[in-house]
Amino acid sequence: MGGAWTGRWLVRKVAGLGGGRPGAQPRSSAASLAQPRGAQSSPALREELQGAACPFLHPASMASPMRSLMADLDRYVQSFRVFLEKSTEHQSMQEFVERHLPDLIASIGNGKSTINVLSVGGGAGEMDLQILSKIRARYPGVAINNDVIEPSADQISKYKERVAQASNLENIKFTWHKETANEYESRMNAEKKTKKWDFIHMIQMLYYVKDIPATIRYFHSLLESQAKLLIILVSGKSGWETLWKKYGPSFPLEDLCCYVSSADLPRMLDSAGLKYQLYELPSHMDITSCFSEGDKDGELLLDFLTETLDFAKTAPPELKHQVMEELRNPGCSEIRDGKVFFNNSLGVIVIEP
Repeated sequence: MGGAWTGRWLVRKVAGLGGGRPGAQPRSSAASLAQPRGAQSSPALREELQGAACPFLHPASMASPMRSLMADLDRYVQSFRVFLEKSTEHQSMQEFVERHLPDLIASIGNGKSTINVLSVGGGAGEMDLQILSKIRARYPGVAINNDVIEPSADQISKYKERVAQASNLENIKFTWHKETANEYESRMNAEKKTKKWDFIHMIQMLYYVKDIPATIRYFHSLLESQAKLLIILVSGKSGWETLWKKYGPSFPLEDLCCYVSSADLPRMLDSAGLKYQLYELPSHMDITSCFSEGDKDGELLLDFLTETLDFAKTAPPELKHQVMEELRNPGCSEIRDGKVFFNNSLGVIVIEP
């Protein structure tokens, strides 16, 4: 596994994009952006995030004179908005839902009068509703129970608003659980409950759990015989992987999340003896402006890429030079028609019962 991973996914939770987010879920309006859940004062959430074993969290990185982008939430949101404008992630996620999800859910509700769906890290629900629309289209008239695990009260409120404003949600019952994935598992074990599900999705949320293999094994154990477990996270072939595995220890990281990519999951899944399918979602981000000295959008993108507040102004000259060179390299980006496009690809893992 790689090192720590902070704000990329936290800020996606801000926008209701991750896990129903991130996070990575398609874009939400700028007006829906709120305080990242990582900045909230939930002791249970901080305990879960701090429990992640992240090799990049060491004294040298924490003592850096640079400050984490999390220190300025307004700039954080600004940088994420520029990311949305410059990247094709929204289109990539939409395309996956349109092209692949119908086949993946083709048999999950066969012979059932009710389909049970569990969203782990549901955020503000934008992706959840897209998934539900496909399930509803495949099984018209069948009742759907959609349970959402989400620790942020603010995100749950936004999710409920989205549901209230949406149409075509007949036959769908929503239940929200204000808790983390770890808290849900602990509560179910304490109550000696083992509820089974026909479809479980964990979108851009594995960065938040203490023990990734154990979390996957637990939710996999809740699958019905024809069910699927869908996981989406940053691709091991993306520029994020290259940049963060090489320079993560030099960035001012906070003990909020752990970096993991789709490249890490096959080893975990093979070890657990699980059957799965892998998909790559190509996506890119135009970072050309990062190379124009003083360009506002470019500086915000650099902040977003490095999770560093005012990276262009506060990074040591040598580090800045190395990072800028790395961002031009084939491992991170490609140059087309004089523009630099960062590899923003996502990985999708679909696990069988």
